[in-house]
Amino acid sequence: MLVEQFLNYLKSERNYSVKTLDAYGKDLREFESFFRNLDSHLEWNTLDSDIIRDWMEMMMDKGNIATSVNRRLSALRSFYRFLLSRNLVDVDPAHCVSGPKKKRSLPSFFRESEMDDVLDESRWEIGEYDQLRIRTILLLFYSTGIRIAELICLDDDKVDFDASQIKVLGKRNKERIVPFGTDLKDALYNYKSMRDEIILRKSKAFFLTKKGFRLTDALVRKEVKDKLSLVTTLKKHSPHVLRHTFATAMLNHGAGLESVKKILGHESLNATEIYTHTTFEQLKNVYKSAHPRD
Repeated sequence: MLVEQFLNYLKSERNYSVKTLDAYGKDLREFESFFRNLDSHLEWNTLDSDIIRDWMEMMMDKGNIATSVNRRLSALRSFYRFLLSRNLVDVDPAHCVSGPKKKRSLPSFFRESEMDDVLDESRWEIGEYDQLRIRTILLLFYSTGIRIAELICLDDDKVDFDASQIKVLGKRNKERIVPFGTDLKDALYNYKSMRDEIILRKSKAFFLTKKGFRLTDALVRKEVKDKLSLVTTLKKHSPHVLRHTFATAMLNHGAGLESVKKILGHESLNATEIYTHTTFEQLKNVYKSAHPRD
């Protein structure tokens, strides 16, 4: 009876669609069936939060995803707000119940063998400026994990060859220092040497077009995508995947989570910890393919 009152209210006063009304009705009746199976004496005004949590747990156990459970919880919250406004219940047991968090998708990344393949100098015409520039950009992304905006904004005076480090301007204009190794140092130096020899500078940017201007976001994305698509079957070929690849490789080779966090410029470890799940997934895949009893 109470459910019908609520649905009539949604139809007449809120102009909800038939599809939405059907979904609300189905969710509420399923919950009502759930709690009456627990105890036939239970009513809408005698429920507590624990029963709602048990219902959510039951749905998760049956394989419902977080989005589906949260949608049903939202319907229940709306229902109880309606009952409270009509003085049909004294308390709202759904008010303090939190829904399950959506499972974060694991970031895509390239295998180290794929990166070795794409950076293999035999694939490149190093004597061509555009070829040398994009190879250097790929290596910079892979070796430092910087964001595309940080690469585009990188100026000459932010590259310190003596200290083997770059200073980048990250989100919310926060500067951070990112170290680099010998391989990248040589690549940056070779690129800069060719650039200074043949390009008429019209910008203080480190990476320049042939006409001497700072690179655009669109140009970098296109060139990165074109090169990466040649050596990998991943659907994504963006610079950000190289950032994921850097973080995953660092953790796979023993880097500490806090160190990777600082290099990436993350404000909290929560953003960095997603890569530990990625490396664990790798371990599980290795186990499944190699263990004789799997």
